[in-house]
Amino acid sequence: MITIEFKQRIIEAIKKYRNNYASAAKMATALGISSAQFSRILNGELEGVVSDANWISIARNLNVQMHQEEEWKIAKTPVFSQVYAQLLACKESGLSGLLCDMADVGKTFTAKAFAREHKFTIYIDCSQVKSRQKLIRQIAKELGLGNTGRYADVYADLVFYLRSIPSPLIILDEAGDLDYPAFLELKALWNATEGCCGWYMMGADGLKAKIESNLGRKRVGYAEIFSRFGSRYQKVTPDGREALDEFTKTQIVMIARANSDNVDVKKLIAKTGGSLRRVRVELQKMRMA
Repeated sequence: MITIEFKQRIIEAIKKYRNNYASAAKMATALGISSAQFSRILNGELEGVVSDANWISIARNLNVQMHQEEEWKIAKTPVFSQVYAQLLACKESGLSGLLCDMADVGKTFTAKAFAREHKFTIYIDCSQVKSRQKLIRQIAKELGLGNTGRYADVYADLVFYLRSIPSPLIILDEAGDLDYPAFLELKALWNATEGCCGWYMMGADGLKAKIESNLGRKRVGYAEIFSRFGSRYQKVTPDGREALDEFTKTQIVMIARANSDNVDVKKLIAKTGGSLRRVRVELQKMRMA
């Protein structure tokens, strides 16, 4: 059941991130509702305006949890600081970056946080939009553009818009999941917006393996994509098991201390098994114990 209190927290999030979009109409489009619905819910009409499915979709988009929880504070871990700085450089200078690093180190968390804090910056989970058309339409939707018409028109409008707004940045997470035509379309879109739009492609070891494999086979488009995204694989985590274990422990301790005044960090590290994704869950369990 979608409660009034939950809807009110969603409205607070909408107001908080409203300035990330060029207009209210574009934010409404990005959230999947009409401008009229957007206006009505902001004016306090919380019943019978949008469906429960729409409320949940908006909440997911804006990272609003259904159950009220203590605010999760961002810890400036080594991964957060370095990835955030790279994203900022790409945005401000219209550059492109390619990050290939191990899973569960905080790449996605950082990228989503950055996108929420910066105007004309969008985060795309490529594992959900693997095909060429789905990818381009999702990019258009996240920017608040029409995305349901003729594909050629959606693409042309997207290019025009990216070339018109100041310092856009497109973050492509799980990029290794994109199919071949989607990679080729990325090359075309990069070419059409060169110097006007920043790009940041992220993935785990699978992304690097995919690019390397296709480079070795001289498959059309991959050399160009690799070149456009900097011709090198960036990473944040250190090499070597011992160094990596210490690095991971440092990150867990920093996250824990940012979100709890009194925590047994040794116990927490043991409980999480070194997984950053488990930190929040285990902290909540320890508070309830």
